[in-house]
Amino acid sequence: MMVFGKAKLVFLSVPKTGTTAWEKALGPDADILVNNPPELKHAPVFRYNRFFRPMLEKFVAEDMDVLAVIREPISWLGSWYRYRRRPFMEGRPNNTYDVSFDEFITGYCQGDQPGFANVGSQAKFVEPAGNGTKVTRLFRYDDQQGLHHFLEARLEREITLTRENVSPEMPLELSPEVEDKLRRKCAAEFTLYDGIAVGGSSV
Repeated sequence: MMVFGKAKLVFLSVPKTGTTAWEKALGPDADILVNNPPELKHAPVFRYNRFFRPMLEKFVAEDMDVLAVIREPISWLGSWYRYRRRPFMEGRPNNTYDVSFDEFITGYCQGDQPGFANVGSQAKFVEPAGNGTKVTRLFRYDDQQGLHHFLEARLEREITLTRENVSPEMPLELSPEVEDKLRRKCAAEFTLYDGIAVGGSSV
């Protein structure tokens, strides 16, 4: 998570949406950069509302824009699946070494998710808090140009982006039956992504 006081902007770090690259590019200019622990680096709206918003409203501004990037749900889950096949995951109980992508998605759709499929939810990440605190600007992960233009204008600087923390490339096969199940069980994920306009959406 990054906070830019002059620009009145908070950039939430949704996992698997390229935020590590943005943190490398913009971190030196951020007034607050949260890298650790992961629970705070990847603070969802409810945690931002509880731990960060009161401080920012008192010392920075009350009308902060809160930005988040959302990835197409199957692509997002595919990134998690590939990430958990990295060498450092070998031997860990939540690796996906012996799990097919169909099995991973099926596990994700279960009420009691197995460890390897317990990766959270983008829709839950940006769910508004009970007091109305919410994300005010959403961008699609695959609209990097729109996000780039917005941030350059808002921060009044040129930005050079590099690729960071990229999951290994590999072909992923998802059967139509399992995809249909995912779209039914996790409809909120697809509704969220489909509702974001190219160039970003104000909420």
